[in-house]
Order: sequence, then structure tokens, then C-alpha cells
Amino acid sequence: MSTLAAQRQLVADACRVLAARGLADGYLGHVSLRVEDDLLLVRCRGPQERGLRWTTAEDVQLVTLDGEPGAEGELGEWTVPNELPLHTEVLRTRPDVAAVVHAHPPAVVAADLAGLAVRPVVGAFDMPGTKLAAAGVPVYPRGVLVRDRRLAGEMVAAMGDRPVVLLRGHGLTSTGRSVEEAVLHALSVDRLARLELAVVSAGGTLVDLPAEDLAELPDLGSGFNHATAWRHELANLP
Repeated sequence: MSTLAAQRQLVADACRVLAARGLADGYLGHVSLRVEDDLLLVRCRGPQERGLRWTTAEDVQLVTLDGEPGAEGELGEWTVPNELPLHTEVLRTRPDVAAVVHAHPPAVVAADLAGLAVRPVVGAFDMPGTKLAAAGVPVYPRGVLVRDRRLAGEMVAAMGDRPVVLLRGHGLTSTGRSVEEAVLHALSVDRLARLELAVVSAGGTLVDLPAEDLAELPDLGSGFNHATAWRHELANLP
């Protein structure tokens, strides 16, 4: 399999993982991967659109940062996402980012609307997620369709240098140095949001992990946090 073909399949698998995990179980959401300075692969909408759960490599198209076909014969009957600027503005301004995920996790939206910030309320239950939350998960406070560079610039400004930003009344944008990392960040944020909602619904009070416990959490490395976790997600796909 060529490098580009493998990358298309990776983006397609990422879309299916998001759907299987309930972060994008309809037909909204997309994943992108930078392949050159001005080219990205992105999940597009095809002529027989069925939703992210049934994404194939054929749905992943090569485009420029301006949304034009990235190669002769590319796009065809496929159309780029309306929110392509959400991806491209991140890639333009964040050289540390290789992949962008946009999804609509109901628990994340509900927790944010309920005034619950993503917080490090657990410990070894989800160590990467706890560390991500401890460093802060910002919120873009506008419930808009991020359809142009102006709105995308606002979102990127709200994100700052963090890997994930919540979009109020909308969903989240997650980034990573790889597709796998971007998806796993999104899964951690969704997991924490679900737990917070469950605790509050049970009448409990959210309490952050003590600093001394946070300092004790080891970094098990990308081989475990990313590679093993990703194999697990793929194995769970229907």
C-alpha cells in the first residue's frame, strides 16, 4: 500500500472510531491529516453519504488549504466539509499539529452547557486525559458553523496552544501530532465529560485530583498511550 493510500485508510478508520465511540454517530464531523505544507487529506461527503460509521478510504480526499483539488482527478463527486476552514486554519497557524478532528460528542456539549469545565477529576483511570485536563481545555463560546477563516481564526485564538478546544453548543476540535493522538485526545475529553455528568447527576461534587497524586502519574509512553490504545480502538470496530 502506498503512503498516501495508507494515510487515507488511517483517516477513514479514525472517522469510524469516532462514530463507534459515539462522538460522531451521525453524518456530521470530519478528520484531516496534513501530508504536505499546503496539502491535507480530509474526510469529504460523497454522493452516497451514509455517515462517519461507514467511512471508506474513498471518502478521504486530497485538497489544498484553500479547498481545491490537491491532485488531478481528486474530489470528483465528493465535496469538502463546510467547516474545512476549521481544519485549515489550525494547520496554517499550528506547525506542531499534523491532524485535526472535529466531532459533536453529546456529553461534551451537555457538560459545557451545564457549566462543567473539563477537569482532572480522575487519576489512573485515564492518565493522559487527566494530564490534558489539568493543563486546561479552553472553550470557544460561539455556537456557530465554523465555515470561514474569520470564524476559524476566532476558534484557533480560543484554543491557543492547547490540543483541544470545546465549541459551545456545537462540539469539539481536537488536534495531535498524528491522527491517532488527535482522536485519543477527543476520546479522553468525552470520557471525562461523561464522568462529570454522571457524578453531578448522582448528587456528587466534582473535586480535582490532588496535586501530589497528579505528580505521581507516570508517562507510560506513546507505545502504550497511543499505539496500544489505537490497536484497541481498531479491534473494537464493528
